[in-house]
Amino acid sequence: MNWLSYFDLTFFQFSFIIFTVFLASIIRGFNGFGFSATCISGFSFVIPAIEIVPIILILEVLISIFMALYVWKKIDWNMVFKILIGMAIGSPFGLFLLKYLSAEITHLSICIIIIFFSILLMRGYTNKGLNKDKTKVFTGIVSGTLNGLTTLGGMPAALFLLVTCIEPAVIRGTLTALFFFTDIYAFVLSFFADIVDMTTIYRTIPLIIVLPIGVFIGDKFFVKSKEALYRKVVFYFLIIISIIGIFRIISGL
Repeated sequence: MNWLSYFDLTFFQFSFIIFTVFLASIIRGFNGFGFSATCISGFSFVIPAIEIVPIILILEVLISIFMALYVWKKIDWNMVFKILIGMAIGSPFGLFLLKYLSAEITHLSICIIIIFFSILLMRGYTNKGLNKDKTKVFTGIVSGTLNGLTTLGGMPAALFLLVTCIEPAVIRGTLTALFFFTDIYAFVLSFFADIVDMTTIYRTIPLIIVLPIGVFIGDKFFVKSKEALYRKVVFYFLIIISIIGIFRIISGL
């Protein structure tokens, strides 16, 4: 198939990527995050890590647009802008590290930390006192750095919102707004850092079609769920995706 030459992929690899994006879109429609974590876990089986980041950044911007219809009224703009300040600081640093640090070792460390905090949250740990401006900015710095380095910036941001007992609908809305702004910013930086090329664009275009379908399905699941179920699903998702990441990284080291 000559058209596959534009993607530099086999038919099986291309089909696998489409399925991964579809599944990730459903997860994002339900959780409000997890798109990048799911994609990076799937994509890593067929393309190198440095080629994954720009594709996911483009798709994250587009999926945030598709989700706006479902979450607009539940966005906490005050929290969004405070975390954005930190992310604006952290994102360039993360993209800089992408060229010089091992993304695999960083990903492994993140997975272990996320599992630890997810288990704490499942056991009932909360801390509403962390809902302060300086903590939001610090969370943004950590998230921005990880977003530029591994595209997993949404996971620590989601953990922060869960620890501070934010309403699930607000978590979805706030994370959607955050990803829209930060991923546009990170994509522009990656473009000028020569991480984006035409192969990236060719690979991304056909994937756009499945985004709104997945988001629609995920939103339907969210509407029918209760807060306790939402939090439980999110915790298990964080743990499972982190365990998958650990095994994948260890097996490749």
